[in-house]
Amino acid sequence: MTISLTMACIWAFLANILAALPSKDGHWTCAYVLIALGIPLVGFVTYENGPWVGLVVLVAGMSVMRWPVRYVWRWTTERMVAGRVDG
Repeated sequence: MTISLTMACIWAFLANILAALPSKDGHWTCAYVLIALGIPLVGFVTYENGPWVGLVVLVAGMSVMRWPVRYVWRWTTERMVAGRVDG
């Protein structure tokens, strides 16, 4: 297993541990940190292992971070429906 896949497994393990801990802010602080670490990690996995493995890691990360993905999806679709794509 490459170092990038090992790091992705550690990221997933850490995300699950952080989700099990109590949080006063609804885990958003942890989510920001995990997103900041996860985006470059997906790029590193893609670079070392190819686009298909990178896509699998991206989908796995999106399944762990489903609430931020839902909020971004809702925000972009509302902007596109309202016709405010340009800014």
